[in-house]
This record gives sequence, structure tokens and C-alpha cells, in this order.
Amino acid sequence: MNNPKNSELPAFMIADLYKNNLVITENEVVTREKPDPESLKTDPGRQWFLGSNLRKTTLLVNEPNAVYLDDDSLQFLSAILNACKLNLGDVAIVNLAQTTADYTLLKQSLQPANLILFGVTAQDIQLPFTIPHYQLQAYDKCQLLLCPPLTTMLGNTQEAKLEKSKLWLSLKKMFNV
Repeated sequence: MNNPKNSELPAFMIADLYKNNLVITENEVVTREKPDPESLKTDPGRQWFLGSNLRKTTLLVNEPNAVYLDDDSLQFLSAILNACKLNLGDVAIVNLAQTTADYTLLKQSLQPANLILFGVTAQDIQLPFTIPHYQLQAYDKCQLLLCPPLTTMLGNTQEAKLEKSKLWLSLKKMFNV
């Protein structure tokens, strides 16, 4: 019997396992291209966001070590959405560390009525302005809310609790809860 520590998967299996993730090979730089809005609508196999977007609420995150969100962030976000009477089916979660998208693409593809940015700046999605964290801003028939990264709200430290309360106050206004 082979020693499991010395086992290797064939290259084709590894490639198949990670076909939707960024892979960096030796001496080669792989860049993410901005997706075409039409291909996003017509290619059902192209899953560049998590959720079903039923309530036209887009959440942008920047988590380089996750496809969409790490488990702790997803659990926290699910609890926050539940408090707002929403669930993962109501939203679209886009990880800007894994896909390149600007406001125009998001607007065309997802048509958000609410856009919440966690650890993402207005400049990151090429908006022509900036707003302070937790201040609701109407723009182009969309409510915007900029927040610090979700990781700052995890745990039970005093700082995390303060960030959670600021987020909750803004979300209550945004979703009328």
C-alpha cells in the first residue's frame, strides 16, 4: 500500500479541481480580465458571484484567500442578512480579489438596488466619489454603503462590537428594519 504522504494527484485532476481559481505557474503571470456583461448573462456556467440576487442587493468583498468568502465571514454575513430579513438567495456576493468588476459592469449585470462594499473603496469599482464608512449614499438609482472589511467585525472584541453596531444602524436604514 502506498504511503499517503507520498501520493500525488495527476496534473489533469489538479487542473480540474482548480479550474475556476487563479493559478500561478512558474515564470508566468496570470491576470484576471474584466468579464464581458453579455457573457455573464448568457453563460450559465460562469458563476462569478455567490447567491441568486433575488432582491437586487450586491455585496462586494475583497478576500484574497477565498473564492467568495471565508467560512467565518460567511457565517457572520448570513446572520446579518437574516436580521435584515434577507438570505443568501436575496443577494449577490462578489469577491473582487477573484474577479475584476467596476460599477458599470455591476450595474449592467446585477442591477443592484443596494450595493454594500466591505473592504472595497469607491475607487476600486471606479466610482467618481468617495463616502465615509457607514453613510448611506444614493447614486444612479442605487443605495451605496461602504464598510470596513468583514474581518474587522468578527469576534467579540470591543472594536468588533463597535463596528457591528455601526453596520447594523446603517443596514436598518437601508432595509427599513
